[in-house]
Amino acid sequence: MPALTLELTKQLIAQAQAQAQQDFKRPICVAVCDATGLLVAFARMDGAPLRSVAISQGKAYSAARLGVTTQAVLERLHREQIEIGYFCDPQLTALPGGSPLKDRDGVLCGAIGVSGLTSAEDQQVTDFIAGKFAA
Repeated sequence: MPALTLELTKQLIAQAQAQAQQDFKRPICVAVCDATGLLVAFARMDGAPLRSVAISQGKAYSAARLGVTTQAVLERLHREQIEIGYFCDPQLTALPGGSPLKDRDGVLCGAIGVSGLTSAEDQQVTDFIAGKFAA
């Protein structure tokens, strides 16, 4: 299992920033949490929206705590016609743009959250990073 060290989280953040710049040419906020949802590292690119600071952290937290992408959470809420509040955790969000970071064996190591693009684009970036993490 890859240890989610500070050095590794910095690399993940740099990869997410590069991906966002390459694909969307816009700045983002990136948060990386450990498997419990605690913040390990965060970065806000120059010009990224201020609201994206808390949103990116909420997305990473939610993906870590629930062990699935925030896109999957949103789909479940719609499918089951329930509200996020039913999970009894006010820090959870179902905004797409959060992905769990799992090793090759599927063990949860942490999560990454991105905000600053559209929700679908945020999710694209985190899915890309999560895919590279497991490889």
